[in-house]
Amino acid sequence: MSITNDIRYIGVNDHELDLFEGMYIVPEGMAYNSYVILDEKIAVMDSVEAKFGEQWMQNLETALGGRTPDYLIVQHMEPDHSANITAFMEKYPAAKIVASVKAFQILQQFYGTDYADRRIVVKDKDTLELGAHTLEFVGAPFVHWPEVIMTYDRKDKVFFSADAFGKFGALDAEDDDWACEARRYYFGIVGKYGAQVQALLKKAAPLDIQIICPLHGPVLSENLSYYLDLYNTWSAYGVESEGVVICYTSVYGHTKEAAELLAAELEAGGCPKVAVNDLARCDMAEAVEDAFRYGKIVLATTTYNAEMFPTMHQFIHALTERNYQNRLVGMIENGCWSLMAAKAMRAALEGCKNLTFTETTVQIKSALNDGSRAQIKALAAELL
Repeated sequence: MSITNDIRYIGVNDHELDLFEGMYIVPEGMAYNSYVILDEKIAVMDSVEAKFGEQWMQNLETALGGRTPDYLIVQHMEPDHSANITAFMEKYPAAKIVASVKAFQILQQFYGTDYADRRIVVKDKDTLELGAHTLEFVGAPFVHWPEVIMTYDRKDKVFFSADAFGKFGALDAEDDDWACEARRYYFGIVGKYGAQVQALLKKAAPLDIQIICPLHGPVLSENLSYYLDLYNTWSAYGVESEGVVICYTSVYGHTKEAAELLAAELEAGGCPKVAVNDLARCDMAEAVEDAFRYGKIVLATTTYNAEMFPTMHQFIHALTERNYQNRLVGMIENGCWSLMAAKAMRAALEGCKNLTFTETTVQIKSALNDGSRAQIKALAAELL
């Protein structure tokens, strides 16, 4: 696949993977992207996951048309992008490897060598001349590993963005909504590093970017302001969509009933979107995605061992480790002899910035009654 006259796509699709990073379900597979820039000097942009090495090498040889690459540019050292570095360096003994100083340290850790006699260390704003193409490197530490560099091709105005602007899904899968799987990918994997993404966006702003080539997901070449604006909202922990997300756990169905009653009240009151997640059964990454997408959240759970239910604890931890902030939070707690869940949830959220809590906390003693139903109506009124 041609990206421009001189840039070819040589990546692979993975339809065998069930869990990306051992955690995220990927029903539409995963793409491991790699590119080659053909000029007087030839630069290959990253490798792919280990088991696709032979296919990647074949794709590269086809793109090279009998020529030999001069550089392998390593933007990111996660093994799904670096696993075939050693195979490449063995096949092309005259090639040099271009990466950040931190990347070479991690390379030594993974593969037992840092190619001291064949390496070119680059940093932010360094350049590499290929001929007609000048590559400018953009330091992007902790987007989302510390060694990351990104690369801007001044000639074709292409931004090679490492894991930024990536998404779940193979390139040959149906993809009607880029944002859905890109959002789940971003908040699951990159979300903790909003400040670093903001710094990257500021560095990239002066560049005349016409095409974005990420290491996962499709090449982006139209309406780039849409993707850039979403990344700005996500990394600033802003509100993308108006609505309320309700995340609940329920043992015997009574807390679930309360969550569903609240959802019905909100919908009847004209709430533009109500997303409901059963934390024991849903994809936790989808629930995290919803929590960051909408500006209002309700946490509903039972008291369990004088605490909150374990899956709620897991969910709140997933939020706090990703710097959850700037949201309105409501709570529903249930308990037979002691109501402790709301107190535990508030304590777990203490480190979050700019959270506002509703005045109403719904309290259910075992099952809904007229009093707790009235509290649900009051909570809905505060959220609308």
